[in-house]
Amino acid sequence: MSILSQKTISKNISVKGVGVHTGVEVNLEIFPSEPNTGIIFKRTDLKKNNVVIPNFKNVTDTPLCTTISNEYGVKVSNIEHLMGAFYGLGIDNAIVELNSQEAPILDGSAKEFVELIKQAGIRDSNSPIKIIKVENQIKLQEGNKYISIKKSNVSLDIDFEIKYENPLIKTQRNKINVFEDKLDDIYNSRTFCLFEDISKLKKLGLGKGGSLENAIVVKGNSIMNNENLRNDLEFVNHKILDCMGDLYLSGYRIVGSIECSQGGHGLTHKLLRELFRDKKNYSLLEIKGKSLPHSFADKSYLKSIA
Repeated sequence: MSILSQKTISKNISVKGVGVHTGVEVNLEIFPSEPNTGIIFKRTDLKKNNVVIPNFKNVTDTPLCTTISNEYGVKVSNIEHLMGAFYGLGIDNAIVELNSQEAPILDGSAKEFVELIKQAGIRDSNSPIKIIKVENQIKLQEGNKYISIKKSNVSLDIDFEIKYENPLIKTQRNKINVFEDKLDDIYNSRTFCLFEDISKLKKLGLGKGGSLENAIVVKGNSIMNNENLRNDLEFVNHKILDCMGDLYLSGYRIVGSIECSQGGHGLTHKLLRELFRDKKNYSLLEIKGKSLPHSFADKSYLKSIA
């Protein structure tokens, strides 16, 4: 299987779960699709105007998860874990159908999505992949929150840091190469919240489907879950998963180097908007060849379609 050709899943995938904020049971199905389709979400509980494209231009809400909407106001929320799984596994094309607004939270990570995709199998095509190559550095800062993206040779590097006053979480930092590193710890890392924040979520009408089965709840210097932490950096690793999923709303995988401190969905989406605001900041490239080149300086592998 060539890593330079577009991919989809080999057969249909079906999963059922609850929306962490709505508390509504939802059925989600993923279907194979043809090259150059991209990722498409479809609300099967609606009879018309029910297609929503996961693109940064369609992001309408980001406080606690990523929500996308179409021109008719139809929404799909909490898509970042599935999108992160698609990104890491190299799924370019798929149709995602769900019968509610919010994607299922499952266990709070991308673990089950990844397992289901691997079980279904990944189907290759003859169509070359397309990538976004960052050309100019972009920096954004909001108070103590910071994110930047700059050039990278043939990888997406994410260097992420979180800082909490909580004695268990404290400061965590991890750096990964999305295209080369094993991502099991990223996929398996669960969403988390502080115990004292739960009442605030409830007052906002959120977290209706939240439980110790789908989120880590941190109270003081311990977690309330029966299951222990899955890895030493699970808190920051989940933020990296979110970042991967949000970056895939560029429409393509990105070649660049990300550095982020205390960021989240909102800051990542602002970064994408700033990146694509000026065509000088990036190139859209179609890559042809049998193997990944060591450097994008080898122009024989590249065809600009920007």
